[in-house]
Amino acid sequence: MLTPVNPTTAQALAEFPCLSETECLAQIEKTALAFETWKDTDFEERAHHLLRVAAGLRENKDELALLMAEEMGKPLAEGIAEVEKSASCAEYYALNAEVFLNNEELASDASLSYVCYQPLGAVLGILPWNAPVWLALRFLAPALMAGNTCIMKADPNVPATAEKLHEVFLHAGLPRHVMANLPITTEQVGDVIDHPSIKAVSFTGSSQAGKKVAARAAASLKPAVLELGGSDPCIVLADAELEKACDTITLSRMINAGQSCIAVKRVIVEASVYDSVCDKLFNRFSKLKLGDPAQEGQVIGPIARKDLRLQLHRQVTETIQQGAICLCGGDLPSTEGFFYPPTLLINVELGMTAFTEETFGPVLAVTKANDFEHALQLANDTPYGLGSSIWTQDSDNAKIAAQQLNSGQVAVNGIVKTDPRLPSGGIGLSGYGRELGPQGIKEFVNIKQVWVA
Repeated sequence: MLTPVNPTTAQALAEFPCLSETECLAQIEKTALAFETWKDTDFEERAHHLLRVAAGLRENKDELALLMAEEMGKPLAEGIAEVEKSASCAEYYALNAEVFLNNEELASDASLSYVCYQPLGAVLGILPWNAPVWLALRFLAPALMAGNTCIMKADPNVPATAEKLHEVFLHAGLPRHVMANLPITTEQVGDVIDHPSIKAVSFTGSSQAGKKVAARAAASLKPAVLELGGSDPCIVLADAELEKACDTITLSRMINAGQSCIAVKRVIVEASVYDSVCDKLFNRFSKLKLGDPAQEGQVIGPIARKDLRLQLHRQVTETIQQGAICLCGGDLPSTEGFFYPPTLLINVELGMTAFTEETFGPVLAVTKANDFEHALQLANDTPYGLGSSIWTQDSDNAKIAAQQLNSGQVAVNGIVKTDPRLPSGGIGLSGYGRELGPQGIKEFVNIKQVWVA
């Protein structure tokens, strides 16, 4: 049985049936068999189903949002926005997949040479708890539109959310077994990756877990896309619009109680405006309130699990012991549940825990830089490379930063976010491969060259 816990109350939720090894293997085979029919459907038919899925998501957004609030602590307003974004992802690929996967003629010594994009088969998506609807659609929409069948292995924290999402797909009329939900334990995942009917793997999660998934997939020579952790830097230069920058930094860090891979985690501020930025961030952080995510209103919800909260508190405590100053937060609340207060750490230096490790919660580390060049060095001093951002009104510095920041995406004077229209992914310990955009749909296809004499 899967045993989720409500992070707001620390109380166990209803247990959820877990598939046995036999049931799991049977489901994989059914999804692999469904591929033989699904791959021959045309784009119009696939799009019809995905558009119905989008409509079904919107019809069920309140229930999905409430399930996310109960199972992993996402505030209702954020949950509803997540479902809406997921619906837009389904629509985006329904309307654009055919164009993205059209045959491409290439010049050669042949009378005709071209590249075509053909589906691989049953694809496994191993998904985390922090955005269980959005991250599922980010995997499912392009893979299904490319003609693959999909197996969704959701995190054990969110079994009811995953089951409801599966129902939405079925009620939308998607043929049975084209998209399957696999409620299994983490310990069972390796055998699923090994199964010969699984042709590719998509994984979103921690860097440590990603290494294990990558090794397991590579052992069978299966392609994989990994979207892993991040220690995303945000550079604030002296000429930046400081009020807007601090508003955006606060928003980015507090979305989903800071449990976002692409949230700002390290703010690197030019020396001449360092004190001002610290003051502005303190004013914003100190006004934020913890609260029940299942209730209406703007609140910071809990950390998803007890062990994750303790890990976060260790990182904060170590950083303070290493010489950083905690302007607000930094303590374990005595209330029930796994809440952690918005925490602002300043005077964080290279080598300190909050600078070096990924902090997955409402904790922000602020570091002083001597100048623009120093800020770039500090930003790139990390084994991660997911997202990054810079705030400046100097277009030349913005262009330099866009080229020199070592990450999968860079935002200039804005928030790092995922958008169905744009590719997303990382380098280094943040993973490899891309999701979303025209690039994402080509990760799980056979890029076949055809040469005609």
